[in-house]
Amino acid sequence: MATYSGPDDLSGTEFIETNFAGSVFREVDLSGVRIRGALFNGASLDGVIDGLRVNGVEVAPLVEAELDRLHPERTRLRPSTPDGVRIAWETVEAFWAPTMARAGSMPEQDVHRSVDGEWSFVQTLRHLVMVTDLWFGQAVLGRDRPYHPLGLPAAFVTNGADLGMDLAAEPSLAEVAAVRASRVAEVREFLATATQEDLDRVREPEVPSGWPSPAPRAASACLRVILNEEWAHHSFAVRDLDTMEDSKSAI
Repeated sequence: MATYSGPDDLSGTEFIETNFAGSVFREVDLSGVRIRGALFNGASLDGVIDGLRVNGVEVAPLVEAELDRLHPERTRLRPSTPDGVRIAWETVEAFWAPTMARAGSMPEQDVHRSVDGEWSFVQTLRHLVMVTDLWFGQAVLGRDRPYHPLGLPAAFVTNGADLGMDLAAEPSLAEVAAVRASRVAEVREFLATATQEDLDRVREPEVPSGWPSPAPRAASACLRVILNEEWAHHSFAVRDLDTMEDSKSAI
């Protein structure tokens, strides 16, 4: 498969009678794209969906409702009160616990394997360390240099090394799991005594430029970002672990 990457800007391009069958679009911006007369047989779409219409029907509310039906725990991840946030974090820890145990029972090379070009299990955990450092350590606690070296930023964060992350690191699952556990415990300890005032208070951290840029944010909004990231990346991790196990059983 040919690969096109880099700074090429194809915004505003019109593709006519172009064959994209079997293509993979990763970390692309499709905002405002209009597709007419297309075939989507067997297609798979993962991403942020807001305002997308298929044959005139807005898709996002339907997708969200079906995800809630299939995964009822999601409904606990939109809290607005201190007790609600504590329950949400307990939910996150509960769905990650068996997955961490499952990964821990696998050969080390498997948790470093990429499935279909996605992050490995270890890389996923590293990214969640970065997410917690950013949205909790930086945005809620206002830390000046919140990032652990083993954190892994998304592709669009291009200054990870400047922020203190070691992008060339190749840690073991045990090393990353230890850092991850410390971050999870820190959020749990904060929430144990958090009040409504703590959640509603707007933080204006004076931190170095990164992603997102420093801005006034309520702790509740920052925590909801973390909860969304936890659920999404857990679902990706489980999907890929299932794929690896299915491929082995088919041999």
